[in-house]
Amino acid sequence: MLQILLLLLSVLIIILLTVKWKVHPFLALLGAALFFALFSGMDLEQIVAMINDGFGITLGKIGIVIVLGVIIGAFLEHSGGAYRLAEIVLNTIGKKRVHEAMGIVGFIVSIPVFADSGFIILNPLNKSLSKRAGLSIVGTATALILGLMITHVLVPPTPGPIAAAGIIGADVGLVMLIGLVIGLLSLIVAVVYCKYMGSKHFIDPNPEVTDEVIAEKMKNAPGAFKSFLPILIPIILIVGKSIMEFNLAEGAQTTGLVKLIAFLGSPIIALLIGMFLSFLLPKKWDNEMLSTTGWVGKALSDASNIILITGAGGIFGTILQNSGIADTLAEALSGAALGIWLPFLLCAAIKTAQGSSTVALITTASIVAPLLMTMGFSTELDKALVVAAIGAGAMVVSHANDSGFWILTQFSGIDVKTGYRVYTLGTLIVGTTAAFLVFLTSLIF
Repeated sequence: MLQILLLLLSVLIIILLTVKWKVHPFLALLGAALFFALFSGMDLEQIVAMINDGFGITLGKIGIVIVLGVIIGAFLEHSGGAYRLAEIVLNTIGKKRVHEAMGIVGFIVSIPVFADSGFIILNPLNKSLSKRAGLSIVGTATALILGLMITHVLVPPTPGPIAAAGIIGADVGLVMLIGLVIGLLSLIVAVVYCKYMGSKHFIDPNPEVTDEVIAEKMKNAPGAFKSFLPILIPIILIVGKSIMEFNLAEGAQTTGLVKLIAFLGSPIIALLIGMFLSFLLPKKWDNEMLSTTGWVGKALSDASNIILITGAGGIFGTILQNSGIADTLAEALSGAALGIWLPFLLCAAIKTAQGSSTVALITTASIVAPLLMTMGFSTELDKALVVAAIGAGAMVVSHANDSGFWILTQFSGIDVKTGYRVYTLGTLIVGTTAAFLVFLTSLIF
């Protein structure tokens, strides 16, 4: 109970520091992490090691991806390419369907691509779409990240659900099918929710860019095909790698072609290629664009803030993961006779406590697997539904210890208070909706 109380107090500290006293999120997260570590009685040397590891490992995974993503975004924005994309998409789907478009795009992209990387890649398109349509970035950005999160936790070959399926012993094809159906129904709820929240909280997607500026940029904007390349090529490369790895037989010989696809499909290399493609966007090239005072310099300045906050979130999450709070919550819930709701609540508790959806999925699956027969889950359908219930729990709830929360707020310009009100609540609503759909399916079949 002490750990759970400390967790609640840590979250409260972050909210008070960032919302009430306007403290920079980096300092707030670092302070909350130290507060939890010290008062939970962790070894002092271990605390120092966890701070270093949490910051380093988190940024080792996503730091360069963030940098490359903001450079691509800068070239798309300044060249007018993002507005060209926005014009095409709006003409195709209509001005009032941006939430649906971003939700669906996120849903598809996150099947092979990690949600954080997907958001970074698609953020420039979302901002330009929202600006051209006169919509609040709050609703459209949340629709994008919720769409990304739904398949991130429910549909293989994303690592979390495929690992959970392996641990549970569920048929991966059945898990994919159930995940897609439940995910699509949950996406409808997510889009309706985001439209409502977008109408209640207006934040300009790009307050520095007026209609006159957009019109001027459109005069020199690159063509549609060229504008799509920096976004589309990285996605195709990452998807190609995931498909190859999913279909590659275990123990199969690694050929030169397989190694090449794996190399090109890694997020860093794929986005590096996307960055070079974005250099083709300006109508007239100027080396000043790559300087410290040019487009790249400003992009890297913006990225530094996001990187620091994401790294601090990694420190907080690592300390929580090493504190044993997940085991405490698991022990408290595993004895309850809750049927299909048990894996959901267990995973939701672990996700809320330590921040990582993938860690929550794998931890919960490991706890639930030995209990399947006792709980009455013996058929292939039962096992697939258990994996889906665990996946639904892995959405609930995203807050300060989740890197996705900070990537959403910092990349979109959404303040922390609104992030809690909209995205944190959204993950609770959509995750619970998915769990309820799993429960209904278990009753019907």
